[in-house]
Amino acid sequence: MADFDDKNKFPPTFESQQPEHDVDELSMGKGDLLGKEGVDPVLEAKMHLINNAIDEIGMTRYQWKLFILNGFGYAVDSLILLIQSIIAGYAQYEFNPSYDNGLTIAVYVGMLVGALFWGLSADVIGRKYAFNVSLLISSVFCIVAGASPNWIVLGLFTCLSAFGAGGNLVLDTAVFLEYLPSKDQWLLTLMAAWWGLGQLIAGLFAWAFLPNYSCPGYPSETGVPCNWNTNPGWRYVWFANGALVFVMSILRITVIRLKETPKFLVGEGKDAEVVETLQFIAKKYNKPCSLTLDQMEACGVTGAANNQRRGSVSAHAKSRFSFAEVWVHLKGLFVTKRLGLSTSLIWFSWLLIGLAYPLYNVFLPVYLKTRGAALGGLSQSQQWRNYAIANACSIPSPILAGFMCRSKWFWGRRGTMIIGALVTMAFFFAYTQVRNNDENLGFTAAISFCLNIYYGTLYAYTPEVLPSAHRGTGNGVSIGLNRFMGIMSAVIATYADTSTPVPIYICAALYIAMAIVAAAFPFEPMGNRSS
Repeated sequence: MADFDDKNKFPPTFESQQPEHDVDELSMGKGDLLGKEGVDPVLEAKMHLINNAIDEIGMTRYQWKLFILNGFGYAVDSLILLIQSIIAGYAQYEFNPSYDNGLTIAVYVGMLVGALFWGLSADVIGRKYAFNVSLLISSVFCIVAGASPNWIVLGLFTCLSAFGAGGNLVLDTAVFLEYLPSKDQWLLTLMAAWWGLGQLIAGLFAWAFLPNYSCPGYPSETGVPCNWNTNPGWRYVWFANGALVFVMSILRITVIRLKETPKFLVGEGKDAEVVETLQFIAKKYNKPCSLTLDQMEACGVTGAANNQRRGSVSAHAKSRFSFAEVWVHLKGLFVTKRLGLSTSLIWFSWLLIGLAYPLYNVFLPVYLKTRGAALGGLSQSQQWRNYAIANACSIPSPILAGFMCRSKWFWGRRGTMIIGALVTMAFFFAYTQVRNNDENLGFTAAISFCLNIYYGTLYAYTPEVLPSAHRGTGNGVSIGLNRFMGIMSAVIATYADTSTPVPIYICAALYIAMAIVAAAFPFEPMGNRSS
């Protein structure tokens, strides 16, 4: 194995082999975020070479295509989550279930299992498989859910559609990040605008179908029969959503043929494929790329140093499909004290937002309905119009967060999350003083905007500070914990009155905790390159 420069962790001959370029343009002067953790010097050296090559190539149409196609996953995740919440009450009129919050639990169970399954599979077999099939799985079960004959079957298909969608937030961020030049990593935060677009689409579907194609209430109370003929609105919402997701899944396969990410391949020891992938992109878009196989091989064999280092871990167990493989990826997230602290705080943040977000947003239709009546009454059309307007306000906030997180004035990613959490908390407290319909809409829109400054930044920050070889697992557990708390929020809502301001106060307190945790994060990606 070649000797290393201890300071830079890459072969000393590397710089002399590079063509003359502006250092700021290539960002080669930047450090690798986890480069000082000393987990595997060989892997760190190769990762440094890959980051230099990606910076040298810069942004191309390949990354912009990924921005759009991966954004579909964000949109679908929010679509599935909100649509089940929106249609639940109308399906209850028809099926009269014994447990009203069953759909909420079903969707979060599906997303929990999906996040863990697709997240781990990303580290075991690669990123591209879930990218190609997850949306297709979701679309099929969305369409089938619209034809459900009873509450239990509806819950099953809602769960299965969520399973397909649940892995997208794990994979989409990882895939996009691992192709991004370091100076453009802030785009990962901006990509959360697709989440807001999904919320807007959900609101528009509700506004289009539910007011005119739904029962007025339970047949026992209204005397109006409630069946497929008189209550098709919620089914139309599922059909329309499934058709849209199907189109998105086809576009993912046809617009781009995703190559496995170089940062996954390097952990597999496939140096030749790393160079081939990067050279292919550079050649296709007429960009420079001076990375060679000789440079990669000069670093040594990935994992060889780990086998001799006490307490360190390799990228895989002896058997890929075993509990030992799961343990390897979990252990890799805690291999140093600083990395372990970072992982723990990230997971705790996802627990907090996982409880706060559903308590307010998933049960918002109930709160809006009761507040609308208390404030003088709103028609169904007006309620869902306001719901769509509020969701539309969540689109620009990740764009603002993207610009904030690259600015020293806002202390990078951590400062952006602190500001987003505290401002959201302030509007939560203010929301309890709403007295008329206009105030209700205004504060709802403001909360929707501010909340996604924090949420969008956390989505981007999480994969940025996780090691590449274990990024899928760490991100999957993060999203999984979020979904678990979504299940708990449904249980809480069963025994709490969501029409009162109490959940609002709880959410506000949770956002204070999120701000404190964000301030304690040990890593700041701004000015550094993701590993």
